[in-house]
Amino acid sequence: MDAFTGAVRALLTRVPPAEGVCGSSALKVLFLSFYTSSPHLSSIGRLVEGIVNLGQTECLEFCISPAPPDRRGCEIVIGQEFKAFSRAYPVAFSWLTRLTLEYHAFGNSGITDLISTCCRLRHLNLRFCTLVDSQSTLKIDVPCSELQELEFTGFRCARIELVSVPKLRQVVCQHWPFENPPVRFGYVPELRGVMLYSKAKAGQEPFALSDCLPRSARNLSTLTLCFGDQMIWIQPEHPKQLTPIFRNLTTVFLFGIFSECDLSWTLFILEAAPALQDFAVSLSRHSCIKTPEYSAEKTNVVWEPSKDFKHLNLKGLHIFGCEDEDKVRNYVRLVMERAVGLLLIELYGENPCIYCDATNLERSKAEKSSRHRIKEQLTHGSSSSVEIIIC
Repeated sequence: MDAFTGAVRALLTRVPPAEGVCGSSALKVLFLSFYTSSPHLSSIGRLVEGIVNLGQTECLEFCISPAPPDRRGCEIVIGQEFKAFSRAYPVAFSWLTRLTLEYHAFGNSGITDLISTCCRLRHLNLRFCTLVDSQSTLKIDVPCSELQELEFTGFRCARIELVSVPKLRQVVCQHWPFENPPVRFGYVPELRGVMLYSKAKAGQEPFALSDCLPRSARNLSTLTLCFGDQMIWIQPEHPKQLTPIFRNLTTVFLFGIFSECDLSWTLFILEAAPALQDFAVSLSRHSCIKTPEYSAEKTNVVWEPSKDFKHLNLKGLHIFGCEDEDKVRNYVRLVMERAVGLLLIELYGENPCIYCDATNLERSKAEKSSRHRIKEQLTHGSSSSVEIIIC
């Protein structure tokens, strides 16, 4: 603690006095990472309030986690300590612009109250947190907040509902333990990007994206879905259900598709997104990837793309993990037949891995030869002007 306060005071003495503040110094950017340890929280609170009271702080970030080895099982106590800390130093929290919390427990309205208290908060990251009643629904209703980014990792509750977050631009939801869909969006008109990443567990049924994504988001431009090489947890649906949501979507990433899965189903997104420009698909055959004990069963996804469909705006197709020549070649041809404006195809090998032989030199050479054969087969006798790059 003494080292911390000494370092901050040293920084203060190096910053020139703020204009109009005689004999004072201020920090414009301050990032603090600390444990929820009661003896030290009061010192941190007083020091931060002394800084922000100068009125020059533009970015203030807290990253708060329990002191090791306190982790799972202590969330309620940790949450109570954090709540007492935030109430004791309301000025400091009113200046927060970014907050990361780990292993904290909240009451049903705790997160909404926290966001409302932190009136400048733009980024909130909740890692392995929980509701006190983990069987209830987390509802976030903050119509007057400045919140722009929300990230949930392993958050324990029945479901997440974003009732009203008008300035929200980015949502990340990872490793949800509850039923699908993991999050439901209400009023989020400024939403630009959504990332969903999880390995499906037994009992988590595939869901339709139209049951999850918001019709109020008129400018949704980026969608990232990662399946962790396990069951595909979305189900294809008719483009008419998704086009009102995807009409301004320009970039889609589909990562962690298990190697045995057919790829034709991915075209339902292409059909529903007329403005799409970049489409990335990642297959994985890492030998280190095992099926978790309580994983949902991996089954093929059945979808028949429309035969007469033509996409006018897709410019780039990017495929990672091109070990199965026939599957990749047939899939690329399927996309080329429909994306009449396609300009670029990039074929990548297996992503690097420190746990298995995915980056083995001999295997890498074999995969690169395979990608070259795919390119030759696609270009042989073709009049297409699409550029194919081997990466």
